[in-house]
Amino acid sequence: MRGLIAIMLLAGLGCGIAAAEPIPLPRPRPPIWVEPRSFAEAVAGLEFDATDVSSAPTPCDGRLAAMAEIEPVPRLIGPGACGGRDMVRLDAVWLADKTRIELKPQPVLRCAMAESLTAWVRDEAAPRTAVLGANLRSVDTYDDYECRPRNRVPDAKLSEHGHGNAVDVRAFTLDDGRVIRLTDMTVAKDFREALRDSACRRFTTVLGPGADAHHNGHIHLDILERSRGYRICEWEVQEPPKVPLPRPRPALADAR
Repeated sequence: MRGLIAIMLLAGLGCGIAAAEPIPLPRPRPPIWVEPRSFAEAVAGLEFDATDVSSAPTPCDGRLAAMAEIEPVPRLIGPGACGGRDMVRLDAVWLADKTRIELKPQPVLRCAMAESLTAWVRDEAAPRTAVLGANLRSVDTYDDYECRPRNRVPDAKLSEHGHGNAVDVRAFTLDDGRVIRLTDMTVAKDFREALRDSACRRFTTVLGPGADAHHNGHIHLDILERSRGYRICEWEVQEPPKVPLPRPRPALADAR
């Protein structure tokens, strides 16, 4: 009798389990990477206007190719508002006598900026190094195209470097092996003053020692257009601090 009751209880329990509703599984998690809806959202950011970006050579490309070695980089886009049209990599500058002035490393710039830099090297920098007793052989750059805020300060305005509109120059290398750093206070002052004055005529922004601590070791050059043709020229041609001479010794008393 007890066995029969046990069988009936087990049968009733089994019926209860079979009749219960299944427990729903949790919903699958959405993918971490959300597919962008457009090319601009994926690469350039919604702020970038790509309507005037083209791979066709421009008149600037033609002028620059006649006096420099360049590699076109026409579609440099994003992220965000960075990038620009008609970009080139400037490998070297040709002087009128076919002397080749290498840029190391080769900067990526807007063609207009590359054209200004090339003309400055050809017409200003190279002739002026002759007063140092040797010829210019290469230009040592420090920074060119880089998508970043000004001076890498978070939340600052976008740097002209982010548009390929600026280059930082650190030094000139001469054919006798000398390296002339543009911010070196021991380099002839009149040479550095002449370079500064020529740069401030050629570019709309020139920043070096005296501008701020970010530019103590290189010269920033750009061609940012401002209202009413306003320019910034902040490159202080510094001299080594003068070491004070020791005070003269007092005259010895006449011992008699």
